Amino acid sequence: MTKLIDQINNNLKNAKENSILQFNKEISQIEDLIPLTLGEPDFNTPDHIKAAAIAAINNNESHYSNPRGIMPLRQAVSKFLADKYDLHYDAETQIITTAGVTEGIYDTLATILNPGDNVIIPSPTFPMYQDDVAINGANAVAVDTSADGFILTPDKLEATLTALDGKAKAVIINTPGNPTGVAYTAEQLEALAKVIEQHNLFCISDEIYSELTYDQKHVSIAKFIPENTILLNGMSKSHAMTGWRVGFILGPADLIDRINVVHQFAVTCVTDNAQFAALEGLQNGPDDGLKMKEKYIVRRDILRDGLQAAGFESPQPGGAFYIFAKIPAQFNQDDFEFARELAFKAKVGVIPGSSFGKGGEGYIRLSYAASKDNIEHVVERIKAFVANN
Repeated sequence: MTKLIDQINNNLKNAKENSILQFNKEISQIEDLIPLTLGEPDFNTPDHIKAAAIAAINNNESHYSNPRGIMPLRQAVSKFLADKYDLHYDAETQIITTAGVTEGIYDTLATILNPGDNVIIPSPTFPMYQDDVAINGANAVAVDTSADGFILTPDKLEATLTALDGKAKAVIINTPGNPTGVAYTAEQLEALAKVIEQHNLFCISDEIYSELTYDQKHVSIAKFIPENTILLNGMSKSHAMTGWRVGFILGPADLIDRINVVHQFAVTCVTDNAQFAALEGLQNGPDDGLKMKEKYIVRRDILRDGLQAAGFESPQPGGAFYIFAKIPAQFNQDDFEFARELAFKAKVGVIPGSSFGKGGEGYIRLSYAASKDNIEHVVERIKAFVANN
């Protein structure tokens, strides 16, 4: 048995437990702590969506469904993306309904990767990408974007490919991004797409925060290279449905066929009543997320302005609900130690920036998916902490 466990540990040696959840757990018992740690909307799922789920249960929608998802939901996804972002996917052949984007990331990587493949990942970014790459025996190649406004530039991508002698299978893009809130422009995506297409890479584009894009219209890289793009999206952020676990994978039909095989082995199908809830959200609440976005913008401005006044510089978030703030020079630049100090002394919970990769060292992430009152209290606590240290 020891040898078997050793083999498992070797397979997972480059994958780690989620450091975001670990750190949140570490500080969660601190009395009077205001946590700005987790990326979860503080809004409740809209009532009309909850009612649709209850109706589905009462209508005995409790059986196995098509692994790709019920057809009305896939049709609604197709229409939503066409109406919102001018993206066009066939409901029959190009869409899979998954148990959240988390499953979508795993299914996609498990399908396209072989042991030893290289996957290029801009850093800092959501840590699950690199861990799922590692679990599949491949190599996560981090590209530090901190000097480029947290954007992967075509030059940096080209240089990385040159260093790898062109041996890369995929690149992962997250826009708007976690942890920085930075959103790629159409021009930036188009320039990046040219390099991706030239080198015949897969582009896995995680766009879960697409409806929370603030200062510009959300654009997908799939507009420029649909044949290379595997698009991930879902209901968690746009409709405050994190616990419902409904996501979508979209891409070329032949590739979706192969990803669907992994999806079937992983979960068979997504829970029926959750699918009917998602259908209601897309059909009758396509703009539910916009109402939340208005409040997020107010919170963003309060938090960022307050942090800036306290000496924390950060990129302007173009979407999502995060501030990625540089620790002022007079403080310990070990972001884990600084975040602990902030939690114990100022009673403010944040996530250390290096949880998101090398490009996040010396930063902290604050989620403004919290009440306006709590954010105002956080600003006052951080200002007092800086003044007294």
